[in-house]
Amino acid sequence: MKILETTKAPGAIGPYSQGYQIGDLVFTSGQIPVNPEDNTVPETISEQAEQSCKNVKAILESAGTAMDNVFKTTCFLADMADFAAFNEVYAKYFVSNPARSCVAVKELPKGVLCEIEAIAVIKK
Repeated sequence: MKILETTKAPGAIGPYSQGYQIGDLVFTSGQIPVNPEDNTVPETISEQAEQSCKNVKAILESAGTAMDNVFKTTCFLADMADFAAFNEVYAKYFVSNPARSCVAVKELPKGVLCEIEAIAVIKK
């Protein structure tokens, strides 16, 4: 097992890691749309989905894999009314159409509108 750490994604805000690599599998923690350079959060759901995807991508790349190798995601939305706008951005990053769960939750950390976690394989 290997704990994943990169400065290209926001650091953990609690007792957890950005992700884990176990053999050829990579598990990311849920990524909220915090810009790791300045700790800001964009305003709109589209901008937030974009930043969450970038954060997932950075963690995957730190483990030597890529978005195309993601086979499962779990997505959390603060409001299901944002589903269509979220999907529009999500589809640009997860072009391989991984299996996915997407649910609305009462609240997300820092009051953000979305969060994404992923499971990927490292192809050899």
